[in-house]
Parts: sequence; C-alpha cells; structure tokens
Amino acid sequence: MKKVLGMGNALVDVLIKMEDDHLLTRFGLPKGSMQLIDAQKVKEIIQIIEDLKPAIASGGSAANTINGIAALGTPCGYIGKTGNDKYGRIFAGDMHANKIETFLFKGHHETGRSIAFISPDTERTFATYLGAAIELVPEDLSKDLFKNYDIFHIEGYLVQNHGLIEKAVKMAHESGLKISLDMASYNVVEANLQFLKKLIDEYVDIVFANEEEARAFTGKAPEEALDEIAKISEIAIVKTGKEGSIVKRDGKRFDIPPEKARPVDTTGAGDLYAAGFLYGLADDQPVDRCGRIGSMIASRVIEVIGAKIDNKSWAEIRQRLSKPDRI
Repeated sequence: MKKVLGMGNALVDVLIKMEDDHLLTRFGLPKGSMQLIDAQKVKEIIQIIEDLKPAIASGGSAANTINGIAALGTPCGYIGKTGNDKYGRIFAGDMHANKIETFLFKGHHETGRSIAFISPDTERTFATYLGAAIELVPEDLSKDLFKNYDIFHIEGYLVQNHGLIEKAVKMAHESGLKISLDMASYNVVEANLQFLKKLIDEYVDIVFANEEEARAFTGKAPEEALDEIAKISEIAIVKTGKEGSIVKRDGKRFDIPPEKARPVDTTGAGDLYAAGFLYGLADDQPVDRCGRIGSMIASRVIEVIGAKIDNKSWAEIRQRLSKPDRI
C-alpha cells in the first residue's frame, strides 16, 4: 500500500445547522460561498451562535481527505500550521487518533476556524478565519517531509500562496511523488486561473474539480471540461453532484454513477470522494473502481452533519471494500 501525504489549511470546523437562512443575511454571507473573515468577525459570529450548540471537529479540505484515507487503513501524513491553543489541540488530537503522522508547525495567531452554516436544503456557506493556517510559508518545508511518501495531495485553498505551493510541488516532484490537487472552490480558481493552469501542466498528476470549478477553469460544461483538464494531467475527475462523476485517464472516459443516499449536509462530500479515490489509487486499483469507492464514501458523509463519518460506518465501509463484487 502506497503512503499519502497531505498539505492544507489546518482548520477546526464549527458546524451550524440552521432552520432558515437569516444568519447568512445577518452576517452578509452569500449563500453557497466561502468568505474569508478576520479574527474580530470570527469572535462575533461564535458569540452569537454559541446557543445553537455547534458541532466542532478538525477540518480543512486536505485534512478531511487525509483523515478519510487513514480511516481506510492507508498510511498517511499531514503538513499544516496551527496556533498554540485549544483548537490546535483539537486538530492534533483528531489526527493522532487516526494514526496520521503530523508535521504541524506552530503559528503566532489562533488556530484557523471554518464556520459552516448548513441551510435546510443542505447547502453550505462558509465563513473562514484562516488564522495560523495562513502562516505556513515556504521556509517551513524541507525535502525530509516528503521522504517515504508516494502521493502528495494539496487543496486548492492553498493556491493563493503561490510561493508555498510552488516549493511544495517541486519538492514532491523531485522526490518522485504523484501530485494530487483538489481545486476546492470556483472563486479560488477564478482568482488564480493562470497560475493554476501552469501548476497543473508542469506538476500535477491528478485533478479533482466539481462542475463550478471545472467551468471556472475551462469555461466549459463538465464533459468538455474533463477533456481539457485531461490534456494537462494524468487523471482528471469532474464531480457532477447528483449525477455522479466522470473520470478520464489515458484517453479513456469512465462515467461513475452516484450512490443512493439521504442527504443531510453536503459538507465534506468532495473531500471524502477524493479520500476514496486516492485510497483506491494507493492500492493500485483501476480508476473506475477508484471513482466508485469515492462515490460510495461521499454518499455516507452527506448523511451526517459535518465531514466526519463515525467509527461504525467506517467499519461497514471497510467490510464492503473487502468484497470487490460489492463496489
């Protein structure tokens, strides 16, 4: 089994399930968006939502993916930066509980938090305070971090730090790792389009995008966007929501059907799809099976609040994976 290393914004998720969308209006948050907020704003929001008893867990896109891969039994590591506070301890504790090798640097600011407002229709809106996470800098990285790993997975939210991403992918490439990128958000893609295109063309082997991100990257609908992304990467994946996903490798396209689910909250669906896909890839599975594993795990996470699947469900998933005819 190959080993997977992730790098991302080390955040703690604060999850609020709403009866209506009035809080989005109150805080000036466009529904379905990801908005960056400052330290004062995060304190203001948390004070107001405390009575709603939010769920709290370690998060961040790449961290969610790495936690998912580790839960399936694949050796994993994670690079990030947290503050010296209770949220940083929550983040590290979750990683260690999943037996993930951590390279967590300490920043000067508080640990970052991502407040997820979950609307009645399961749409998510994020108010994100990056805090210490954004203090991760190129100087923190060394080639030793990439030793003994085979796949390097990064989240699109880091792309705005061009120097950090460039150094990370160069080191990973020189160390012989396959490089995986989840585009993460259409507005990040739009703001960093030319940089992303160059990065993927020169370094990235595996690209995950949803419909909006794929359109922002190529200006095209999912099927055509898949073809464009596949021209500059080894494996291209476009997630098409309720329609499933499409995957292309070596000129061959695979249509991956969705798994039936009773959606409660779509938080983490894309991250856990990537977890299932990369788990399959680390185990040298065919890409269509990788896609089906990703779809299966994504279907489980949308049935719960947040990006965490409980231990019982993970045991059921591992049992199903042990029987190839069930995937």
